[in-house]
Amino acid sequence: MAAATGLAPAPASAWPRSRRRRLRCRCCEDTLGVPRRRAPANGGNAPASRDQLHFPELRPLPYPAPPPRPRRIVLVRHGQSEGNVDESAYTRVPDPLIGLTPKGRRDAEDCGRRLHRLFSDGSRGGDDDWKVYFYVSPYRRTLETLRGIGLAFDARRIAGVREEPRLREQDFGNFQDREKMRAEKEVRRRYGRFFYRFPDGESAADVYDRITGFRETLRADIDIGRFQPPSPPGSPAAPEMNLVLVSHGLTLRVFLMRWYKWTVRQFEGLANFDNGGALVMQTGEGGRYSLLGHHSADELREFGLTDEMIDDQLWQSTARPGELNYNFITNGPSFFTHFN
Repeated sequence: MAAATGLAPAPASAWPRSRRRRLRCRCCEDTLGVPRRRAPANGGNAPASRDQLHFPELRPLPYPAPPPRPRRIVLVRHGQSEGNVDESAYTRVPDPLIGLTPKGRRDAEDCGRRLHRLFSDGSRGGDDDWKVYFYVSPYRRTLETLRGIGLAFDARRIAGVREEPRLREQDFGNFQDREKMRAEKEVRRRYGRFFYRFPDGESAADVYDRITGFRETLRADIDIGRFQPPSPPGSPAAPEMNLVLVSHGLTLRVFLMRWYKWTVRQFEGLANFDNGGALVMQTGEGGRYSLLGHHSADELREFGLTDEMIDDQLWQSTARPGELNYNFITNGPSFFTHFN
């Protein structure tokens, strides 16, 4: 750019003070709910401990605490669809227009009643102190599932709904030839479920990329208080918020992989969700989300979590946002065989 304009760039010392700030890298996964820090009002002259000098996130905030985090993030797979019972439906009907069967509608209504009991019985502030916010895939079967779930809730309980295209099903390539799709799925089994890309469609790795973008949106919504704005001093606390993601089996497994930093091998060991099934991520003692807040270790093993993954969930249940589990399998030593 300097050569094109004939102007030499100004040295950093000549920049305005506002431009001479040091940039910091933040890991989105481990800073969810941890507010971005700003310099104190006194210009940074306040004494700091040794740890605070090296870890700015430990310094006290010069402004009020961030909005409270949603109590739960619940992942829900759609009810039984026409494609689940008749694969030839995909040859006649576009995947986004595949609807629920009568059983699938019952799956959705049953799921709604289970969620209502969970939110009501598990509310810290009692039965009247909770709400629910939905994110939903735009596919017909997930929208119909959302409507079935919604039958269990009064209007006052529903804080909002957002249709989110990034939560859609893995793309398999427009209208599907039944026999060709069976052959492709056999090739996927040999190639690997995560990296195999269907012709004109997506791989699970492609889904991971768009779920990463959705994860950033979700993080921003939580951080800015979209669900629970800060309460003015002296006012009652905001209602406990529960987020529900109504989506598809592979998409939800990829979401979990992205959230908890699971490896490809760990992802490929996971079982699919049942139709109308739900998995609950619940805040623990320190404020991080753990699957052990609602599910037992045996339930998680049945879903496909290894002992190491369950140990990490136990750590998640007491850790605070911003802390790292340096002993978890994906963070180092297990990748190097010479340590064994």
